[in-house]
Amino acid sequence: MSEKPFNGAITAFYESEAPSEIRLAISESGSKDILNPAYPYRKRMKRRDYEAQMQALQIEMVKMQAWAAETGQRIAIIFEGRDAAGKGGTIKRFRENLNPRIAKVVALAKPTEEERGQWYFQRYIRHLPNRGEVAFFDRSWYNRGVIEPVFGFCTPEQKELFFAQTPDFEQMLRDDGIILIKLWLTVGRAEQLRRFLARESDPLKQWKLSGIDVKGLGKWHEYTAAIGEMFTRTHSESSPWNVIRSDDKRRARINAMRLVLSQLDYDGKNPNAVQPPDPLVCGNPSLLGPSLD
Repeated sequence: MSEKPFNGAITAFYESEAPSEIRLAISESGSKDILNPAYPYRKRMKRRDYEAQMQALQIEMVKMQAWAAETGQRIAIIFEGRDAAGKGGTIKRFRENLNPRIAKVVALAKPTEEERGQWYFQRYIRHLPNRGEVAFFDRSWYNRGVIEPVFGFCTPEQKELFFAQTPDFEQMLRDDGIILIKLWLTVGRAEQLRRFLARESDPLKQWKLSGIDVKGLGKWHEYTAAIGEMFTRTHSESSPWNVIRSDDKRRARINAMRLVLSQLDYDGKNPNAVQPPDPLVCGNPSLLGPSLD
């Protein structure tokens, strides 16, 4: 029996199915190299700089949490993105020093039979933040905008209904006073596969892999098309997508936190810590260009 999950399917994909340029990029790279040629930096952010900035930003997160609790703000932050783009790790850094009673992570399993018979948004509504809370959605209702269409888990009619209802649904949240921030983390194809290979070989990280991850390895272009449609139909001035390029996880985490904190008017904000996000790493969907890589 193979010690790797899914009988080593990720290694098998790398060795026999991955495009040759992806295999070459992975095989010839060093651990600190950036594999995506479209990424604006060639090396990862230095650890010393990262840790100093992260500490300052986490202090700001604690200030923000205190402000939310005192004023009753309700904040919902959606983390979506390519598989292995670093959503979970980024959320972990956001919450690292927060009170888990009022800063909760929402990571829902696949719908139950009962939930499949409900209005699509219904199971997410019960997890929206209460007064003074921050909710971090590790994936969200946008499953129906990308993952479900790619794998045929919803009908074309269900997808169309989702896109028709989403702008109004999100506007209702805002009208009721919820601060909604949508983040899309993206990663290049070679880096995604390198991260999957690392997870496959690490007993402490194998739990992060799923059958969907394995099946999705060969659906890069289908995902790209679905992501493009999602941005076209759900990115707007009132409910924008904020794209974070995460080929360098350190830069991604720093800029995601800067972006979120810059949008919240909490007391005692330190402008030296909450600097504007790097426009080469964080921006609107046009940052990705036509390929969405």
